[in-house]
Amino acid sequence: MKYAWIERNRKHWPVSVACAVLGVSSSGYHDHRVRQAWPRRGISNDALLVHIRAIHAETRGEYGWPRIWKELLARGIRAGKERVRKLMSLHGIRARGKRKFKAMTDSNHKLPVAPNLLDRQFKPTTPNAVWTSDITSEATDEGWLYLAVIINLFSRQVVGWSMQSHRRRELVIDALHMAWFRRHPPPGLICHSDSGSQYCSADFQKALTGYGMRSSMSRKGNCWDNAPTESLWGSLKVGRLHGKRFKTRRDAMDEIVDWLTFYNHRRLHSSLGYVSPMQFERAWFAAQNRQAA
Repeated sequence: MKYAWIERNRKHWPVSVACAVLGVSSSGYHDHRVRQAWPRRGISNDALLVHIRAIHAETRGEYGWPRIWKELLARGIRAGKERVRKLMSLHGIRARGKRKFKAMTDSNHKLPVAPNLLDRQFKPTTPNAVWTSDITSEATDEGWLYLAVIINLFSRQVVGWSMQSHRRRELVIDALHMAWFRRHPPPGLICHSDSGSQYCSADFQKALTGYGMRSSMSRKGNCWDNAPTESLWGSLKVGRLHGKRFKTRRDAMDEIVDWLTFYNHRRLHSSLGYVSPMQFERAWFAAQNRQAA
């Protein structure tokens, strides 16, 4: 209704002014006009298949039909989801297969374990209220490469990471330092992890305390307590690393950094309404600014 009113009054009011008064974005209005002008006859299967193959190639085979359908819509290409599913099935276009991977938790220690403050409340209402962290590994011809990440749970954005040839406490401390310098969260943030020795170490706990953060840990042997981070590992392993062989750790690091950039900026996240983590966070801040104006 708001877009229709703007369209009727374009000759009397500047579009930017009308959008501001009605609380809608100018880009949203122009996207609406593009959608209205789209030919009703739709797109042919041959043309649709070209777009599907392009998205599949751009995401390096990571997207299945639901995300490809959402990406098509985001690009202004209208097609039914069942049509996309059948067309992909007919031409053998599918997401990479699943792969099991080894957990990196070292819980065989006598260090103090923090309580589970998060308690599977995976949808905080503001950014930088809860971070989650974990460690995974990737084999290379030079030996293992270990990766630790810090995720801003609100937007599922990876805000800190570290990659080393070892999985000592410095690995997770470096990831925490990177996240803090990038985000400078207010005191009271919950940092949730498993109960591995790296996170229980005195040095990591000291770093948390220095930043005014509270430590939270999953129950022993319960990966569901840190499900969002486990989901990230699945996306990385299946979507990008599966079937690859790396001669050096540097090669693996370059591939992982490239994927993390794609994940933060472009990958459509189902729990965020099929937008990327950075798009989700930008939209939230824009809404906050509108409410404050």
